[in-house]
Formats: sequence, structure tokens, C-alpha cells
Amino acid sequence: MKIIKIGTRKSSLACRQAEIVADYIENACEGYGARLVTLVTTGDKILDRKLDAIGGKGLFVKELDIALRNKVTDLSVHSLKDVPMEVPKDLPMIGFSAREDVRDVLVLPKGKPGYDYGAPIGCSSNRRALQLKELYPDAEVKNIRGNVLTRLEKLDGGEYGALVLAAAGLKRLGLSGRISRYFSPEEMVPAAGQGILCIQGRAGEDNTFLQGFFDEEARQCALCERAFVAYLNGSCALPIGACAEIIDERRMRLLGLYFDEETKIYRKMGLTGERKNPEELGTALARELKRACSE
Repeated sequence: MKIIKIGTRKSSLACRQAEIVADYIENACEGYGARLVTLVTTGDKILDRKLDAIGGKGLFVKELDIALRNKVTDLSVHSLKDVPMEVPKDLPMIGFSAREDVRDVLVLPKGKPGYDYGAPIGCSSNRRALQLKELYPDAEVKNIRGNVLTRLEKLDGGEYGALVLAAAGLKRLGLSGRISRYFSPEEMVPAAGQGILCIQGRAGEDNTFLQGFFDEEARQCALCERAFVAYLNGSCALPIGACAEIIDERRMRLLGLYFDEETKIYRKMGLTGERKNPEELGTALARELKRACSE
């Protein structure tokens, strides 16, 4: 039996996501087994500053890339929204999982019936902070770092009056009961790739045993959303969001959010295009939104 070593961050959510892949290998891939290799990334260590101030999303994948390149691991499993736009050619994204719930959600302290404005709303991204100002104009929005369980501890301890988190992470951890409100993608445009797992491997190696795990609709949405962000030179510092959905066998729709640093104008816009050309759709919407925000 060939054992596939799966690299993952140490957080409960990261391990659960890697276990989803490991479970597939163990149960559906004859002749293969799986073992998790947990690593602590730089992004996990530095929790007292905003992510964009310390180097961006790449800090969550650097150590996993090194382990994969040095053959300490055979695969890496990431939340796609944490994967930088620039992916090393020798460590390509080899496939994507079916998408979990794409939406952002509001989480309240245990026992609270609603958000009472008595304490700030915690969120970890400028994208969420920008959109929260529309939804809760009188609320203070305060940065929060750390894994999901750490953030929930801070919430229940009274440091925050509410949190905004990804529904996908809470559901994968079995914590959907903590969700107080779902934000529609139109209310709060999600991060590109939210809810999708990305599997990264080494170039030139045979990973066909995973073909049954990979999801074509998720792949098309992933390529569309990442093309949108790439055209806009998006990073975790800019309030940019993208959410693609499959309409039918031929068409897909992309919803995007863009903030122009120079004009301080931001817009949300949707565009429909061909599923066979997801990156063209992403680029086309990015171009339209950039034009609208610069006028």
C-alpha cells in the first residue's frame, strides 16, 4: 500500500479539511492510504497584526510548499481563498473539492438573541469590514486573528459582540449551530475561492487516483474567481470579493466586489458568461468593475 502524506496547517479546521481528502483516499483509492503531516506556518504564529501588514496570504502556505518540494509531504490541502494568486510552477494546484456553503455568516456570543452593538464586530478582512459598514453602519468593526476556535473563545469571553466567519469552516467543524445569520452573496460578496478546498502537488507526478474527488463545477468557479482577482492585482489588503455560480450546462454567473484605492469608490456587479471560458468571464467582469470605479 502506498501512503500519501498530506501536508496541512495545525488548526482544527485545517486538519478537518485535510481529513476530508484523507478519508477519500482511504475509502475510494484501492492500494492507497493516507497520513496527515501537520505544520505551523508563519501566518499561524503572528497573530497580533493584520494579515496584509505581515506579508499576506502567502504566509499560510510557505512552510507547506517547502515540505512538498522537499518530499516531506506528497500533497498539500488548503482553503482556496488562502492560496496566493501566484502559484509555483513546480507545485501546481492539481484539483478542487466540491464547494461547501460559500456564504459569510454572523456568529453571536452563546445565549445572545441578537447583536446589541455593545461590543465590536470581529472580522479578519478588509473585504468583510467594508461590507459590514453597509449592513451595520453604527457598529464598530475590529480586526481579529487566530483560528476559528480561538475566535469563538474571544467572542464568548466578551471581547466581541459578534463575529463574521465563513459558513464553510463552521459547517466542516460541526459548528453550524453557532450561526445566527447567513449573509447572501449580494449582501456580502465572499472571498474568491471561499468554500473550496485546493489540493496542491508536485509537477510531473501521477495523481490520477484523486480524479474522483475533484469537482468540475468547483474548478470552473475557482478559475473564474481567481482570474477576476488576478486582473485587479488583488491581495488580502484590498477589499475584493468574487462569487461564481453555475446556472446550467452552458452558462455561469460571476458576482464581484471591487474597491478603487485612488477614488475610494467601490462597486458590486454581476456578469453572465460561458462555463467553457471561466477565466474570460472573470477578466471581463474585473475590467468592467475597474472602469466603473475609476470614473
